[in-house]
Amino acid sequence: MSKKLAYSTEATKGRVKKVLGRATGNRRLEAEGRAEQVKGNLKLSAAKVKDAFKN
Repeated sequence: MSKKLAYSTEATKGRVKKVLGRATGNRRLEAEGRAEQVKGNLKLSAAKVKDAFKN
């Protein structure tokens, strides 16, 4: 599994947690999801930039 796919999966998992937290009124779950989503998106962006400079 490539790193980009793993990072994208992490961001998606965070997005799902965030939505579930919002739907159930669970602020902790929503915050965890938001943090995971941001972390995954940052890692994905860094990997894309790294790949852009490789070529």
